[in-house]
Amino acid sequence: LKGRDLWVLVLGRFPTHHKIGIPEFKYVANMHGDETVGRELLLHLIDFLVTSYRRDPVITRLLNNTRIHIMPTMNPDGFEATKVPDCYYSQGRYNKNGEDLNRNFPDAFETNNVSIQPETQAVMNWIKNETFVLSANLHGGALVASYTFDNGNSVTGSLQGYSRSPDDDVFIHLAKTYSYNHASMYKGTGCDNRQTFPEGITNGYSWYPLEGGMQDYNYIWGQCFEITLELSCCKYPPADQLEKFWRDNKVALIEYIKQVHLGVKGQVTDGKGDPIPNAIVEAKGRPHVCPYRTNQQGEYFLLLLPGTYEISVTVPGFKSMVKTVEITNNTGNFSALKQDFSFSEVSLKTRAASCPKTPLYQELERSSAAVKSTPHILALITVIFLIFK
Repeated sequence: LKGRDLWVLVLGRFPTHHKIGIPEFKYVANMHGDETVGRELLLHLIDFLVTSYRRDPVITRLLNNTRIHIMPTMNPDGFEATKVPDCYYSQGRYNKNGEDLNRNFPDAFETNNVSIQPETQAVMNWIKNETFVLSANLHGGALVASYTFDNGNSVTGSLQGYSRSPDDDVFIHLAKTYSYNHASMYKGTGCDNRQTFPEGITNGYSWYPLEGGMQDYNYIWGQCFEITLELSCCKYPPADQLEKFWRDNKVALIEYIKQVHLGVKGQVTDGKGDPIPNAIVEAKGRPHVCPYRTNQQGEYFLLLLPGTYEISVTVPGFKSMVKTVEITNNTGNFSALKQDFSFSEVSLKTRAASCPKTPLYQELERSSAAVKSTPHILALITVIFLIFK
């Protein structure tokens, strides 16, 4: 990075710090420096949210119950390098080192032998330091909402040309939420006659496989559901078109943020009522290759569509607890279903169990078995740790 900072603006009732129960949301634009529409849209969005607060009841409730992070540009060097605005590909796509930032993250399907760029590292640190639940990254060059996985193998369905995540239903819902609230994306016409996207959405792998993408990294290492929004056929359109882009995307940008309140959330606590970090919290039948864990405040957030689910919580070294929850659509109330878990017999601090750098998807069955066996392994580790302590 050419000595520049990556700027993020945080909006909400408590913008300076995380508050228990309030989910974290983010928008990132312009990771390809020559794809400029998202950068401008996010500046418009900031202005709209700030000026509507306490005037518009929906925006007021949204900001009171959500912490919204907005990064208008992830690649300021690439943007500056785009000297001649063009609808098509240019050198400005890359960062100062000539690297494509959307091929630069660790990958869950193959070892991504790239040099991690400063911009990528900054975003990875950001994801690690916040409890992001939902995200979107804004691109240009097509008109479609694309969702995880971008890469894949035979286990996730790549042989059939579709790479399915354990939360495929949620991702389809998220993509449709954007496309159907957009002025025309849902029509699925694409940018030329060769390419159509039914309902304006696509599985990333089905469109074209890519290694080291940001959305897969968010889902696997960040416990954050991210989709990729392609918002303009022209990568760098004339300035006089920006107002129309804002009109076309305004409702979709807001409705998408509301989806951070889907599903179930809560706290996992011990016998003293203290939070238990790093407890594994998963919905049965949806094993993640890196099991989803509680944060330092013992909180978990699981995005799930309305329905009945069994939520399993495992504190390393102790038994699991399972509760059945009935989830309704609470996005209009700006709060997911609340379900806390208390382990009365537990009173120890579990140490951070980080996900390995390369959790390669070999077989979902195997990863599912790994999730089941993890508590026993961790029990051994905990016991050994206590003995040697």
